[in-house]
Amino acid sequence: MTRKPTRSDRRTRVTVLVALAANLVIAVAKAVGGLVAASPALLSEAAHSVADSLNEVFLLAALRRSRRPADRKHPFGYGKERFFWSLLAAVGIFVMGGCFSFFQGFDALRRGSTESHDGYVAGLVVLVVSLLAEGTSLVRALHQVRKQGGLASGARDPALRTVVAEDSTAVFGVSLAIAGMGLHMVTGRIVWEASASFAIGALLVYVAYRLGRDARDQLIGQAADPEPARRIRALLEAQPEIDSVESLLTMQLGPESTLVAARVDLTPGLDSEEVELVAVRIKRSVSRTIPEADQIFLDVTDAPTARRAARAARAGSRPGADDAGPAATGERGGA
Repeated sequence: MTRKPTRSDRRTRVTVLVALAANLVIAVAKAVGGLVAASPALLSEAAHSVADSLNEVFLLAALRRSRRPADRKHPFGYGKERFFWSLLAAVGIFVMGGCFSFFQGFDALRRGSTESHDGYVAGLVVLVVSLLAEGTSLVRALHQVRKQGGLASGARDPALRTVVAEDSTAVFGVSLAIAGMGLHMVTGRIVWEASASFAIGALLVYVAYRLGRDARDQLIGQAADPEPARRIRALLEAQPEIDSVESLLTMQLGPESTLVAARVDLTPGLDSEEVELVAVRIKRSVSRTIPEADQIFLDVTDAPTARRAARAARAGSRPGADDAGPAATGERGGA
């Protein structure tokens, strides 16, 4: 059973479906046009659209699988599924798009040109229609990014970020293909189309690298953005019961899920019940301030106890029973 999708999940799913429909139609049109016109630039763009279509399927799988609830095997949920499928999408862009584009460029230089005037016209018409379709999909994706808070926060969703990257690259790639075919048509030199294929390949490899790097960072445990982390620390330091914040660790578990772990020293004089009440209140305050912080763990100690333990450790001696304090570190407030 999966959890109910959020509004942003539903919007992202619609955006991915729009991109998938556009890419499937465009891929067929580009492939037919490229074969008719024997155009390497157009065939490179066809491979690009096929890669994008496969990637949209990956992203749809990511949206569905990441909504599964936490279980014993994955106690923090399945939010990182989106990062994994985004990594596969990056590999697809690199292999199916970038490498095939380089192949088409080399093959065009080796075989030369066999295009007719009719082939030029058919190819350019397909590319212009593709440019309009890709532009429409890009506008839809950018509109959703804007509704989710702009590039700073809206692009945290790896599925949405991948769609924006793919559509932006597609618009630029189609423009390169049009320029290459146009120059080939005017000059009669195949080198222009081959150059367009190389440029498209280089563009796809770069985009794949950037998407893959982002997915890798998130898979291995990337910290939350500096601004939310700063707000959490400020909130903790503002609590009257907290003497100091010894450490604050964060990790993104998904687009809307963040783990927060903090070690704090409490002011002296609190009993066990007060410590527990303070910990609950602080967690609620953090959740209200940073809604995506849904996994919060506090390790609390009494400040004098921590200082005595530190002095004993520096002196090379083991703290005695009198130094243990009213409760052991982390046992009272850790959760």
